[in-house]
Amino acid sequence: MPNLKFLFKHPAYFLALGFGTGLSRKAPGTLGTLTAIPLYLLISSYSSFSQILIAIFFAIIGVFICDYTARALKVKDPSAIVWDEIAAFFLMLVICQPLWNFTQIIQLFLLFRLFDIWKPFPINYLDKHVDGGLGIMLDDYAAALFALFIFFLTQWLINS
Repeated sequence: MPNLKFLFKHPAYFLALGFGTGLSRKAPGTLGTLTAIPLYLLISSYSSFSQILIAIFFAIIGVFICDYTARALKVKDPSAIVWDEIAAFFLMLVICQPLWNFTQIIQLFLLFRLFDIWKPFPINYLDKHVDGGLGIMLDDYAAALFALFIFFLTQWLINS
């Protein structure tokens, strides 16, 4: 388990460990996911195009920082690495921005955590068979895709 000394040893570790949220002994992925909310609020006044560019940047940099940090920890997908949750949930907030309110944020959060923890097929396949930083990031984006599908489906059913 990494510690504060490790967290501040390299900027990649600091980001991959979610600014320290990944050091939590209980539910680091949940805390990491929640970290996306204030990050999104910081850029919520930016244009949609700028928000999408930032979300893409988070995804690309995530592959590298997660890979670098996992190699340093000598673990395939350490639970302390939470950048994948941050980046995937951040993208969900960017996509849903025109729709969202507090209730919808909670719905998105619960759906994302459900799929990220449960890992139904093909999420579990990606988790087991794609290595490195790409594998660390990819299963969370797949969980976000499942969560968004269910979210938009329920919104459509409610509004029909």
